[in-house]
Amino acid sequence: MTSGDYELLPALDGFFALDGGAMFGVVPRVIWAKSHPPDDSNRIRLALRPLLIRGHGRTILVDAGIGQKFPQRQREMYGVDHGHGDLIASLGAVGVRVEDVTDLVVTHLHFDHVGGATRKEQDGRVVPTFPNALVHVQRVNWEWAVKPNLREKASYLDENVRPHLESGRLRLLDGPCDLLPGIRVEVSDGHTRGQQLVIVSSGRRTLFYAGDLIPTSTHLKIPYTMGYDIEPLRLMEEKQMWLSRAAAEGWIVFFEHDPAMAACTVQEGPGGFSVKSPIDLTAAV
Repeated sequence: MTSGDYELLPALDGFFALDGGAMFGVVPRVIWAKSHPPDDSNRIRLALRPLLIRGHGRTILVDAGIGQKFPQRQREMYGVDHGHGDLIASLGAVGVRVEDVTDLVVTHLHFDHVGGATRKEQDGRVVPTFPNALVHVQRVNWEWAVKPNLREKASYLDENVRPHLESGRLRLLDGPCDLLPGIRVEVSDGHTRGQQLVIVSSGRRTLFYAGDLIPTSTHLKIPYTMGYDIEPLRLMEEKQMWLSRAAAEGWIVFFEHDPAMAACTVQEGPGGFSVKSPIDLTAAV
């Protein structure tokens, strides 16, 4: 689809799996399992869906999936599935080479959002996947990733952080800002500190890349938070604020982890927020 001068396309770095209980916090399994059937290990299938933005002479990628660096044990534990292709193949299918990416906007530095932004060479060195990209990260989130707390230590991995500092192409942001014409980042602190929410707007059509604020369409329900969220109550307040605006202004909400639905418009009713209309981003809108 297009928004103003930008072309917006979903990319895909395959799928992975996380514990369903962890993905839905206090929501009982009997409820969430209706829309996300778990496997024998209680894991649910999740997408790894970055967003490709092209326009104004820039080729911009929002997040980079999980990547290929995990050893086999971790690949099995997280159910990493690249059988439908990975991020590089997904970009290549629309004519984008890794050298073409000018900007990488990282929502936050958890491994399933930035793992694909670095790759391991044959000699074992880990280097940026997109050598010409300026990497945009909130300073607060960078600081949390460099010295992770015990709760998030397994999600913030040095191999996904350090190479960007060494490359000299890291841009640390201090709060909400207009990143590029028509592209704004806002900040959410309920999931982790300094998560960036990306808003692409032409005035006529707005896309809201919600990251782990709203990872799947099922998480449109305000009380549906993840066990991974550091402050669930704050996250619920953030969801209420952003979804109220999305519903009122007809925004398209983009889901990074929904296994079936990439995006939709939302509506607010007596039961809270829900999907209004699924949106096919590969079609003209």
